Amino acid sequence: MTTFYNKIKYNLKIVSFLFLVLLSIMCVPPSENSESDNNEKEQAYWDSVRAVMCPRKMSSAAEYYKNRDWESTVRIYGDIVRYRCDQDDPEEVYQYYAIAFEYLGQFDSSEYVLLKGLQLLPDNINLRKRLAYSYKKQAKVDQELMEYSRLSDLIPNDVTVKTELAKLYGEQGLYDDQIDILRQILDLDPNNENAQGDIARVYEQTGRDPLQIYGERFRNNPDNVSYGLDFAERLLNADRPEDAIDILKQVTLQDKTSKVAYRKLGLAYDRSGSYNEASNAYEELHALDPRDHKVAIQVSDVNIAAGNYGKAMRWSEKAVTSSKSGEAYGQRGNVYYKAFQECRSVDISNDDRIIASLAHQSFKLAEENDYRRFNNSLLWLEENEVLFGRSHWFMLDANKKKQGYIKPDEECYNWVEKKLEKDPSW
Repeated sequence: MTTFYNKIKYNLKIVSFLFLVLLSIMCVPPSENSESDNNEKEQAYWDSVRAVMCPRKMSSAAEYYKNRDWESTVRIYGDIVRYRCDQDDPEEVYQYYAIAFEYLGQFDSSEYVLLKGLQLLPDNINLRKRLAYSYKKQAKVDQELMEYSRLSDLIPNDVTVKTELAKLYGEQGLYDDQIDILRQILDLDPNNENAQGDIARVYEQTGRDPLQIYGERFRNNPDNVSYGLDFAERLLNADRPEDAIDILKQVTLQDKTSKVAYRKLGLAYDRSGSYNEASNAYEELHALDPRDHKVAIQVSDVNIAAGNYGKAMRWSEKAVTSSKSGEAYGQRGNVYYKAFQECRSVDISNDDRIIASLAHQSFKLAEENDYRRFNNSLLWLEENEVLFGRSHWFMLDANKKKQGYIKPDEECYNWVEKKLEKDPSW
Protein backbone atom coordinates (compact mmCIF):
# COMPACT_ATOMS: atom_id res chain seq x y z
CA MET A 1 0.00 0.00 0.00
CA THR A 2 2.77 2.30 0.89
CA THR A 3 4.51 1.44 -2.34
CA PHE A 4 1.32 2.23 -4.29
CA TYR A 5 1.03 5.66 -2.71
CA ASN A 6 4.69 6.32 -3.35
CA LYS A 7 4.19 5.53 -7.05
CA ILE A 8 1.23 7.91 -7.20
CA LYS A 9 3.22 10.68 -5.52
CA TYR A 10 6.08 10.05 -7.95
CA ASN A 11 3.78 10.22 -10.97
CA LEU A 12 2.19 13.45 -9.72
CA LYS A 13 5.63 14.98 -9.42
CA ILE A 14 6.41 13.96 -13.00
CA VAL A 15 3.13 15.43 -14.31
CA SER A 16 3.65 18.67 -12.37
CA PHE A 17 7.14 18.97 -13.76
CA LEU A 18 5.97 18.40 -17.33
CA PHE A 19 3.16 20.93 -16.82
CA LEU A 20 5.62 23.54 -15.60
CA VAL A 21 7.92 22.88 -18.56
CA LEU A 22 5.04 23.16 -20.99
CA LEU A 23 3.87 26.35 -19.34
CA SER A 24 7.30 27.87 -19.51
CA ILE A 25 7.55 27.00 -23.18
CA MET A 26 4.19 28.58 -23.89
CA CYS A 27 5.18 31.81 -22.12
CA VAL A 28 8.43 32.27 -24.02
CA PRO A 29 7.99 34.88 -26.87
CA PRO A 30 8.58 33.71 -30.43
CA SER A 31 11.96 34.35 -31.90
CA GLU A 32 12.69 37.23 -34.32
CA ASN A 33 13.22 34.77 -37.10
CA SER A 34 9.78 33.38 -36.56
CA GLU A 35 8.16 36.87 -36.72
CA SER A 36 10.12 37.78 -39.86
CA ASP A 37 8.95 34.57 -41.50
CA ASN A 38 5.35 35.46 -40.74
CA ASN A 39 5.78 38.99 -42.19
CA GLU A 40 7.33 37.65 -45.32
CA LYS A 41 4.47 35.21 -45.71
CA GLU A 42 1.95 38.01 -45.24
CA GLN A 43 3.79 40.24 -47.73
CA ALA A 44 3.91 37.43 -50.24
CA TYR A 45 0.21 36.85 -49.77
CA TRP A 46 -0.72 40.50 -50.38
CA ASP A 47 1.69 40.73 -53.33
CA SER A 48 -0.10 37.81 -54.94
CA VAL A 49 -3.46 39.41 -54.22
CA ARG A 50 -2.36 42.75 -55.68
CA ALA A 51 -0.84 41.06 -58.73
CA VAL A 52 -4.33 39.89 -59.63
CA MET A 53 -6.44 42.72 -58.24
CA CYS A 54 -4.47 45.88 -59.07
CA PRO A 55 -4.53 45.60 -62.88
CA ARG A 56 -8.29 45.08 -62.71
CA LYS A 57 -8.76 48.07 -60.43
CA MET A 58 -6.57 50.29 -62.62
CA SER A 59 -8.43 49.20 -65.74
CA SER A 60 -11.78 49.95 -64.09
CA ALA A 61 -10.53 53.36 -62.93
CA ALA A 62 -9.43 54.25 -66.46
CA GLU A 63 -12.80 53.22 -67.86
CA TYR A 64 -14.75 55.24 -65.28
CA TYR A 65 -12.51 58.27 -65.90
CA LYS A 66 -12.96 57.99 -69.65
CA ASN A 67 -16.75 57.90 -69.22
CA ARG A 68 -16.62 60.86 -66.82
CA ASP A 69 -18.23 58.82 -64.07
CA TRP A 70 -16.53 60.80 -61.35
CA GLU A 71 -18.18 59.18 -58.35
CA SER A 72 -17.17 55.72 -59.51
CA THR A 73 -13.71 57.03 -60.39
CA VAL A 74 -13.28 58.35 -56.85
CA ARG A 75 -14.52 55.09 -55.35
CA ILE A 76 -12.24 52.85 -57.41
CA TYR A 77 -9.17 55.06 -56.82
CA GLY A 78 -9.94 54.88 -53.11
CA ASP A 79 -9.71 51.09 -53.39
CA ILE A 80 -6.49 51.38 -55.39
CA VAL A 81 -4.85 53.45 -52.65
CA ARG A 82 -6.29 51.29 -49.86
CA TYR A 83 -4.92 48.09 -51.40
CA ARG A 84 -1.61 49.78 -52.16
CA CYS A 85 -2.01 49.49 -55.92
CA ASP A 86 -0.47 52.93 -56.22
CA GLN A 87 3.11 51.71 -55.99
CA ASP A 88 3.81 51.18 -59.71
CA ASP A 89 2.65 54.61 -60.95
CA PRO A 90 1.79 56.89 -58.02
CA GLU A 91 1.78 60.05 -60.17
CA GLU A 92 -1.00 58.72 -62.39
CA VAL A 93 -3.04 57.40 -59.49
CA TYR A 94 -2.99 60.52 -57.34
CA GLN A 95 -3.31 62.94 -60.23
CA TYR A 96 -6.44 61.35 -61.69
CA TYR A 97 -7.83 60.64 -58.23
CA ALA A 98 -7.54 64.37 -57.48
CA ILE A 99 -8.99 65.42 -60.84
CA ALA A 100 -12.07 63.30 -60.23
CA PHE A 101 -12.63 65.11 -56.92
CA GLU A 102 -12.15 68.42 -58.74
CA TYR A 103 -14.93 67.58 -61.19
CA LEU A 104 -17.15 66.78 -58.23
CA GLY A 105 -16.30 70.20 -56.77
CA GLN A 106 -14.69 68.58 -53.73
CA PHE A 107 -11.45 70.51 -53.68
CA ASP A 108 -10.76 69.78 -50.01
CA SER A 109 -10.71 66.06 -50.90
CA SER A 110 -8.54 66.80 -53.92
CA GLU A 111 -6.11 68.60 -51.62
CA TYR A 112 -6.02 65.61 -49.23
CA VAL A 113 -5.32 63.16 -52.06
CA LEU A 114 -2.56 65.30 -53.55
CA LEU A 115 -0.84 65.77 -50.22
CA LYS A 116 -0.91 61.99 -49.77
CA GLY A 117 0.62 61.54 -53.21
CA LEU A 118 3.32 64.10 -52.49
CA GLN A 119 4.42 62.05 -49.50
CA LEU A 120 5.55 59.50 -52.07
CA LEU A 121 6.67 62.01 -54.74
CA PRO A 122 7.64 65.24 -52.94
CA ASP A 123 9.13 66.89 -56.06
CA ASN A 124 6.48 65.86 -58.57
CA ILE A 125 5.62 68.89 -60.72
CA ASN A 126 2.20 67.78 -61.93
CA LEU A 127 0.95 66.95 -58.46
CA ARG A 128 2.16 70.27 -57.09
CA LYS A 129 0.52 72.20 -59.92
CA ARG A 130 -2.78 70.47 -59.18
CA LEU A 131 -2.34 71.19 -55.49
CA ALA A 132 -1.82 74.88 -56.26
CA TYR A 133 -5.03 74.79 -58.32
CA SER A 134 -6.88 73.12 -55.46
CA TYR A 135 -5.70 75.86 -53.08
CA LYS A 136 -6.85 78.50 -55.57
CA LYS A 137 -10.35 77.02 -55.76
CA GLN A 138 -10.54 77.00 -51.98
CA ALA A 139 -9.26 80.57 -51.73
CA LYS A 140 -6.31 79.38 -49.64
CA VAL A 141 -4.10 82.17 -50.91
CA ASP A 142 -1.20 81.65 -48.52
CA GLN A 143 -0.96 77.96 -49.37
CA GLU A 144 -1.31 78.66 -53.10
CA LEU A 145 1.45 81.24 -52.96
CA MET A 146 3.69 78.85 -51.04
CA GLU A 147 3.05 76.10 -53.58
CA TYR A 148 3.88 78.33 -56.57
CA SER A 149 7.03 79.42 -54.77
CA ARG A 150 8.05 75.76 -54.45
CA LEU A 151 7.26 75.17 -58.10
CA SER A 152 9.35 78.18 -59.10
CA ASP A 153 12.31 76.67 -57.27
CA LEU A 154 11.71 73.22 -58.76
CA ILE A 155 11.33 74.47 -62.36
CA PRO A 156 13.17 77.82 -62.44
CA ASN A 157 12.85 78.20 -66.24
CA ASP A 158 9.06 77.88 -66.34
CA VAL A 159 7.71 81.33 -67.26
CA THR A 160 4.08 80.29 -66.72
CA VAL A 161 4.71 79.33 -63.09
CA LYS A 162 6.63 82.54 -62.42
CA THR A 163 3.85 84.58 -64.02
CA GLU A 164 1.30 83.06 -61.64
CA LEU A 165 3.62 83.63 -58.69
CA ALA A 166 4.16 87.29 -59.68
CA LYS A 167 0.40 87.76 -59.97
CA LEU A 168 -0.16 86.32 -56.50
CA TYR A 169 2.54 88.54 -54.99
CA GLY A 170 0.90 91.56 -56.59
CA GLU A 171 -2.57 90.63 -55.30
CA GLN A 172 -1.13 90.40 -51.80
CA GLY A 173 0.66 93.73 -52.07
CA LEU A 174 4.07 92.08 -51.92
CA TYR A 175 5.47 94.36 -54.61
CA ASP A 176 9.17 93.86 -53.97
CA ASP A 177 8.70 90.10 -54.33
CA GLN A 178 6.60 90.67 -57.43
CA ILE A 179 9.28 92.83 -59.03
CA ASP A 180 11.92 90.20 -58.26
CA ILE A 181 9.89 87.49 -60.01
CA LEU A 182 9.06 89.75 -62.97
CA ARG A 183 12.76 90.47 -63.39
CA GLN A 184 13.38 86.71 -63.44
CA ILE A 185 10.75 86.37 -66.17
CA LEU A 186 12.40 89.08 -68.26
CA ASP A 187 15.77 87.37 -67.83
CA LEU A 188 14.20 84.23 -69.31
CA ASP A 189 12.08 86.02 -71.91
CA PRO A 190 13.33 89.59 -72.55
CA ASN A 191 10.53 90.36 -75.01
CA ASN A 192 7.72 89.28 -72.70
CA GLU A 193 5.33 92.22 -73.13
CA ASN A 194 3.08 91.19 -70.25
CA ALA A 195 5.99 91.15 -67.82
CA GLN A 196 7.26 94.46 -69.19
CA GLY A 197 3.88 96.07 -68.71
CA ASP A 198 3.38 94.53 -65.26
CA ILE A 199 6.73 95.66 -63.92
CA ALA A 200 6.14 99.18 -65.20
CA ARG A 201 2.74 99.28 -63.46
CA VAL A 202 4.26 98.00 -60.22
CA TYR A 203 6.89 100.70 -60.40
CA GLU A 204 4.17 103.33 -60.83
CA GLN A 205 2.10 101.86 -57.97
CA THR A 206 5.08 101.99 -55.64
CA GLY A 207 6.09 105.53 -56.60
CA ARG A 208 9.14 104.44 -58.55
CA ASP A 209 10.12 105.63 -62.00
CA PRO A 210 8.88 102.96 -64.47
CA LEU A 211 11.48 104.14 -66.96
CA GLN A 212 14.14 102.82 -64.62
CA ILE A 213 13.44 99.21 -65.55
CA TYR A 214 13.59 99.89 -69.28
CA GLY A 215 16.72 101.98 -68.92
CA GLU A 216 18.45 99.28 -66.92
CA ARG A 217 17.50 96.65 -69.43
CA PHE A 218 18.93 98.63 -72.35
CA ARG A 219 22.07 99.65 -70.49
CA ASN A 220 22.67 96.01 -69.62
CA ASN A 221 22.07 95.01 -73.25
CA PRO A 222 23.28 97.97 -75.36
CA ASP A 223 23.40 95.87 -78.52
CA ASN A 224 19.74 94.93 -78.27
CA VAL A 225 17.90 97.19 -80.75
CA SER A 226 14.49 96.11 -79.48
CA TYR A 227 15.32 97.20 -75.92
CA GLY A 228 16.56 100.56 -77.18
CA LEU A 229 13.43 101.19 -79.25
CA ASP A 230 11.21 100.23 -76.33
CA PHE A 231 13.07 102.54 -73.96
CA ALA A 232 12.99 105.41 -76.47
CA GLU A 233 9.26 104.97 -77.04
CA ARG A 234 8.61 105.25 -73.32
CA LEU A 235 10.83 108.32 -73.07
CA LEU A 236 8.80 109.93 -75.84
CA ASN A 237 5.58 109.05 -74.04
CA ALA A 238 7.02 110.68 -70.93
CA ASP A 239 7.70 113.87 -72.95
CA ARG A 240 11.46 113.43 -72.77
CA PRO A 241 12.42 113.73 -76.46
CA GLU A 242 16.01 114.84 -75.77
CA ASP A 243 16.68 111.67 -73.79
CA ALA A 244 14.97 109.61 -76.48
CA ILE A 245 17.29 111.15 -79.09
CA ASP A 246 20.38 109.92 -77.23
CA ILE A 247 19.00 106.38 -77.12
CA LEU A 248 17.85 106.38 -80.75
CA LYS A 249 21.21 107.62 -81.99
CA GLN A 250 22.77 104.58 -80.31
CA VAL A 251 20.16 102.35 -81.90
CA THR A 252 20.78 103.68 -85.42
CA LEU A 253 24.49 103.03 -84.96
CA GLN A 254 23.62 99.41 -84.19
CA ASP A 255 21.14 99.06 -87.04
CA LYS A 256 21.33 101.52 -89.92
CA THR A 257 18.39 99.85 -91.66
CA SER A 258 15.86 100.22 -88.85
CA LYS A 259 12.92 102.19 -90.23
CA VAL A 260 11.35 102.30 -86.77
CA ALA A 261 14.48 103.83 -85.27
CA TYR A 262 14.74 106.61 -87.88
CA ARG A 263 11.00 107.32 -87.64
CA LYS A 264 11.20 107.69 -83.88
CA LEU A 265 14.39 109.74 -84.17
CA GLY A 266 12.68 112.13 -86.57
CA LEU A 267 9.75 112.42 -84.18
CA ALA A 268 12.03 113.02 -81.20
CA TYR A 269 13.91 115.79 -83.00
CA ASP A 270 10.60 117.31 -84.13
CA ARG A 271 9.24 117.38 -80.57
CA SER A 272 12.43 118.92 -79.29
CA GLY A 273 12.23 121.69 -81.89
CA SER A 274 15.33 120.50 -83.77
CA TYR A 275 13.66 120.64 -87.17
CA ASN A 276 16.77 120.41 -89.34
CA GLU A 277 17.88 117.28 -87.49
CA ALA A 278 14.35 115.92 -87.76
CA SER A 279 14.51 116.49 -91.50
CA ASN A 280 17.81 114.60 -91.72
CA ALA A 281 16.37 111.64 -89.78
CA TYR A 282 13.28 111.46 -92.00
CA GLU A 283 15.46 111.74 -95.12
CA GLU A 284 17.44 108.71 -93.91
CA LEU A 285 14.14 106.92 -93.46
CA HIS A 286 12.99 107.90 -96.96
CA ALA A 287 16.25 106.57 -98.41
CA LEU A 288 15.35 103.15 -96.99
CA ASP A 289 12.00 103.26 -98.83
CA PRO A 290 11.86 105.97 -101.53
CA ARG A 291 8.31 105.00 -102.48
CA ASP A 292 6.89 105.97 -99.10
CA HIS A 293 5.18 109.29 -99.83
CA LYS A 294 4.15 109.67 -96.20
CA VAL A 295 7.80 110.00 -95.18
CA ALA A 296 8.30 112.64 -97.87
CA ILE A 297 5.38 114.52 -96.33
CA GLN A 298 7.03 114.26 -92.89
CA VAL A 299 10.21 115.79 -94.31
CA SER A 300 8.10 118.56 -95.82
CA ASP A 301 6.28 119.17 -92.52
CA VAL A 302 9.40 119.65 -90.40
CA ASN A 303 10.83 122.01 -92.99
CA ILE A 304 7.63 124.06 -92.88
CA ALA A 305 8.13 124.26 -89.11
CA ALA A 306 11.72 125.40 -89.72
CA GLY A 307 10.61 128.01 -92.26
CA ASN A 308 12.50 126.21 -95.04
CA TYR A 309 9.69 126.53 -97.56
CA GLY A 310 11.83 125.77 -100.59
CA LYS A 311 12.90 122.41 -99.17
CA ALA A 312 9.41 121.77 -97.87
CA MET A 313 8.06 122.30 -101.39
CA ARG A 314 10.61 119.96 -102.99
CA TRP A 315 9.64 117.17 -100.66
CA SER A 316 5.94 117.76 -101.14
CA GLU A 317 6.53 117.49 -104.90
CA LYS A 318 8.31 114.16 -104.29
CA ALA A 319 5.21 112.98 -102.48
CA VAL A 320 3.02 114.09 -105.39
CA THR A 321 5.28 112.39 -107.94
CA SER A 322 5.39 109.06 -106.07
CA SER A 323 1.73 108.82 -105.11
CA LYS A 324 -0.55 111.32 -106.90
CA SER A 325 -2.61 111.13 -103.73
CA GLY A 326 -4.93 113.67 -102.17
CA GLU A 327 -2.69 113.72 -99.13
CA ALA A 328 0.32 114.71 -101.27
CA TYR A 329 -1.62 117.47 -103.10
CA GLY A 330 -2.85 118.71 -99.73
CA GLN A 331 0.71 118.87 -98.42
CA ARG A 332 1.84 120.90 -101.41
CA GLY A 333 -1.03 123.30 -100.85
CA ASN A 334 -0.10 123.55 -97.18
CA VAL A 335 3.45 124.65 -98.02
CA TYR A 336 2.08 127.53 -100.11
CA TYR A 337 -0.56 128.35 -97.50
CA LYS A 338 1.89 128.50 -94.56
CA ALA A 339 4.31 130.64 -96.58
CA PHE A 340 1.45 132.98 -97.54
CA GLN A 341 0.40 133.36 -93.91
CA GLU A 342 3.97 134.13 -92.85
CA CYS A 343 4.92 136.47 -95.71
CA ARG A 344 1.69 138.33 -96.58
CA SER A 345 1.56 142.05 -96.11
CA VAL A 346 -1.26 143.97 -94.43
CA ASP A 347 -2.42 145.10 -97.83
CA ILE A 348 -2.46 141.86 -99.76
CA SER A 349 -0.03 142.16 -102.67
CA ASN A 350 -0.21 140.49 -106.06
CA ASP A 351 2.61 138.19 -105.00
CA ASP A 352 0.60 137.21 -101.90
CA ARG A 353 -2.39 136.49 -104.14
CA ILE A 354 -0.27 134.36 -106.47
CA ILE A 355 0.85 132.15 -103.58
CA ALA A 356 -2.68 132.03 -102.15
CA SER A 357 -3.98 130.91 -105.54
CA LEU A 358 -1.30 128.21 -105.90
CA ALA A 359 -2.30 126.93 -102.46
CA HIS A 360 -5.96 126.98 -103.49
CA GLN A 361 -5.27 124.94 -106.63
CA SER A 362 -3.50 122.19 -104.68
CA PHE A 363 -6.21 122.14 -101.99
CA LYS A 364 -8.83 121.67 -104.70
CA LEU A 365 -6.88 118.73 -106.16
CA ALA A 366 -6.71 117.20 -102.67
CA GLU A 367 -10.48 117.62 -102.30
CA GLU A 368 -11.09 116.02 -105.69
CA ASN A 369 -9.06 113.03 -104.43
CA ASP A 370 -11.20 112.74 -101.28
CA TYR A 371 -8.66 114.28 -98.95
CA ARG A 372 -10.26 117.02 -96.86
CA ARG A 373 -7.82 117.68 -94.05
CA PHE A 374 -7.13 121.19 -95.38
CA ASN A 375 -10.72 122.14 -96.24
CA ASN A 376 -10.78 124.83 -93.55
CA SER A 377 -7.75 126.48 -95.15
CA LEU A 378 -9.42 126.16 -98.56
CA LEU A 379 -12.56 127.90 -97.30
CA TRP A 380 -10.53 130.64 -95.63
CA LEU A 381 -8.81 131.47 -98.92
CA GLU A 382 -12.14 131.61 -100.73
CA GLU A 383 -13.97 133.66 -98.12
CA ASN A 384 -11.28 136.26 -97.50
CA GLU A 385 -10.85 137.42 -101.09
CA VAL A 386 -7.10 136.84 -101.24
CA LEU A 387 -7.02 134.89 -104.51
CA PHE A 388 -5.59 136.27 -107.76
CA GLY A 389 -8.47 137.00 -110.13
CA ARG A 390 -9.53 138.61 -113.36
CA SER A 391 -9.33 142.16 -112.06
CA HIS A 392 -5.76 141.63 -110.85
CA TRP A 393 -4.75 140.22 -114.22
CA PHE A 394 -6.29 143.21 -115.98
CA MET A 395 -4.09 145.56 -113.97
CA LEU A 396 -0.84 143.87 -114.99
CA ASP A 397 1.47 145.51 -117.52
CA ALA A 398 1.35 144.31 -121.08
CA ASN A 399 4.63 142.37 -120.97
CA LYS A 400 3.48 140.17 -118.09
CA LYS A 401 0.13 139.58 -119.75
CA LYS A 402 1.94 138.57 -122.91
CA GLN A 403 3.76 135.78 -120.99
CA GLY A 404 0.47 134.14 -120.07
CA TYR A 405 1.63 133.47 -116.53
CA ILE A 406 2.96 135.27 -113.48
CA LYS A 407 5.48 134.54 -110.72
CA PRO A 408 6.09 136.31 -107.41
CA ASP A 409 9.01 138.72 -107.19
CA GLU A 410 9.14 139.35 -103.45
CA GLU A 411 12.16 137.98 -101.57
CA CYS A 412 9.98 136.03 -99.14
CA TYR A 413 8.74 133.95 -102.10
CA ASN A 414 12.05 133.56 -103.93
CA TRP A 415 11.91 129.78 -103.50
CA VAL A 416 8.72 129.49 -105.61
CA GLU A 417 9.31 127.86 -108.98
CA LYS A 418 5.76 127.16 -110.06
CA LYS A 419 3.99 129.71 -112.27
CA LEU A 420 0.40 130.81 -111.92
CA GLU A 421 -1.06 130.26 -115.36
CA LYS A 422 -3.61 132.70 -116.83
CA ASP A 423 -7.14 131.44 -116.28
CA PRO A 424 -9.08 131.13 -119.58
CA SER A 425 -11.89 133.22 -118.07
CA TRP A 426 -9.59 136.25 -117.49
